[in-house]
Amino acid sequence: MNYELILASQSPRRRQLLTEAGYTFTVDAPDDSVERGICSKCSPEELVIESAFLKAAAIAKRHESGLILAADTVAVCGSETLGKPTNRDHAEKMLRTMSGKVHRVLTGVCLRWAGTATFKTWLEETTLEMSILDDDLLEEYLDSDGWVGKAGAFGYQDGLDWVRIKEGLESTVVGLPIEKLPEWIAEINSVSPR
Repeated sequence: MNYELILASQSPRRRQLLTEAGYTFTVDAPDDSVERGICSKCSPEELVIESAFLKAAAIAKRHESGLILAADTVAVCGSETLGKPTNRDHAEKMLRTMSGKVHRVLTGVCLRWAGTATFKTWLEETTLEMSILDDDLLEEYLDSDGWVGKAGAFGYQDGLDWVRIKEGLESTVVGLPIEKLPEWIAEINSVSPR
């Protein structure tokens, strides 16, 4: 790799995935104001792609060179898009919504060459099934604060036995489809402005 890879994220889970996959990178996270939140006028797919694009664009302004990697993840249950919970009550509402149901986790990814307008975006989806959460299990989990900062109020990587992947990549749920990254870097390299 003859360029600097810059992760546009504060997520320890994304850093861990990159590190475990052997990537060398620096971290430059965008300000919280770049976070898009939930958009009533766009689909969840559009939301995560646009959010990843906005994060990459914000960081690209700070660098003259390098490849910016940005991602955004949401859970979708029925017609509800579930981002990160704002507090314990919000986390409980999300988990009760998904309890006993199949839901999807979407991660949008953007790679952008700093100092240029050249970028590409991708979308990955994983389908999961959550067991019915009884009140005791739910209270125990909420008390653990395991839901803090996690889309859909749970972290699959935490080894929870009450949520299972039906189809797709575990890394998509964690927040960065790391298995796809070599292919995506090859694609962005093919349109490299250098």
